[in-house]
Amino acid sequence: MMQQAQDFLAESDALAAQLEPLSGSELERATAFKGWTIDTVIGHLHMWNWVADLSLTDGDAFRAFLPSVAGHVMDGTLPTFETQWLDGLKGRALVAAWREFFRPMAARFAAADPSARVPWVGPGMSVRSAITARLMETWAHGQAVYDLLGVVRQNTDRIRNIVVLGVNTYAWTFKVRRLAVPEPTPFVRVVAPSGAVWSFGEERPHERVEGLAEEFCQVVTQTRNIADTTLRVTGPNAAAWMQKAQCFAGRVEDPPQPGTRVPSTGGLRVARQRT
Repeated sequence: MMQQAQDFLAESDALAAQLEPLSGSELERATAFKGWTIDTVIGHLHMWNWVADLSLTDGDAFRAFLPSVAGHVMDGTLPTFETQWLDGLKGRALVAAWREFFRPMAARFAAADPSARVPWVGPGMSVRSAITARLMETWAHGQAVYDLLGVVRQNTDRIRNIVVLGVNTYAWTFKVRRLAVPEPTPFVRVVAPSGAVWSFGEERPHERVEGLAEEFCQVVTQTRNIADTTLRVTGPNAAAWMQKAQCFAGRVEDPPQPGTRVPSTGGLRVARQRT
């Protein structure tokens, strides 16, 4: 089984386990991510899992579907489209549908040629890149759920996939903003959840990002502001990158303001334990 498909499945299962005890009303609680509820997060993940699976299994059907959603991606009305697509599916039924879909989906990606090309909203990508993108989205949007619950996420070394994606999208962070890409590219050295050290790029004493791998992932996926991490940033290029890092496609998105997407000390899980 392709490692990235295994990692997507494991990350999805980990998030599903956090949702298992929640009631329908608790799934309607707003997270710190743009006010999205847990329901909104899971609906978003479910629809885009379906879209990614469609790109793998039926490219023509994907291309026929694409025009209906592309404009919403760029104008910020995607949640409205996703609500329409879900057609009333919400709460515990939505969680069940998401869970029942991502498991066979992971198996289909695992059985595919990792280097085969599939179409996407922007440029096409490899099967491996497509399932890595789904892993990143699940991990990133899942962070808002963990934060609302007040749960400290226990990351594993599968987040290396997201670190690599973050490093590889250094230039994209600037290009999506129509800015010149500053050179040289910063050196990145991060510590994995296992304690392993991951290094990327040419060693540069004056342009570098160092710290915990999970915090690097949080910044490039915009689930944390760089000010809310302990990452050490050296050099103007590294600083400019970390101030606006964006490892995902679509329109320009700005990182959250400092202190706005952080774990809840009186989270939903704590509140449930007190009742």
